Amino acid sequence: MDVLRPETSDAVGPTSDYTDLRVDQQLCLALQIASSLVTRIYRGLLEPLGLTHPQYLVLIALWERQERCSMGDLRRGLCMDTGAITPLVKRMEAAGLLTRSRDVVDERRVWVDLTDAGWSLRDKVLAVRGSVVEQLPLSDDEIATMRASLQAFNAGMLASAPPFR
Repeated sequence: MDVLRPETSDAVGPTSDYTDLRVDQQLCLALQIASSLVTRIYRGLLEPLGLTHPQYLVLIALWERQERCSMGDLRRGLCMDTGAITPLVKRMEAAGLLTRSRDVVDERRVWVDLTDAGWSLRDKVLAVRGSVVEQLPLSDDEIATMRASLQAFNAGMLASAPPFR
């Protein structure tokens, strides 16, 4: 069965008024492809360490903190909803990378603490990040500029969006 295209000015094409509907005009697709390609590089380098990319991000979030981190802090810092962060942290706990414990004053709060095994991955993960940066087709300055632009973009989007729950 042949699919018929309308022979009207409504057709999406180079001479139509619908150029905003072209695939190459979609910011969402450009972001999705870039994210997928960068994550693919990480995946190949993290797999020998027994880590996924989201686990890598959890480790980094915990390493940078000076004070204890709650599940809520972690969720907000990584912009993940509860349904995504909870099973991720549970798998990391089962792997011996971190522990979870209830707050003695407010048992609704769950603390997340790295174990020695979690801390021991820091140098290896630093090497992974360096290898990823080497594989990107950007200079250090271009990476910094792109990251700053995306962080500003994300901050603007988050300011107008409902919070992650």
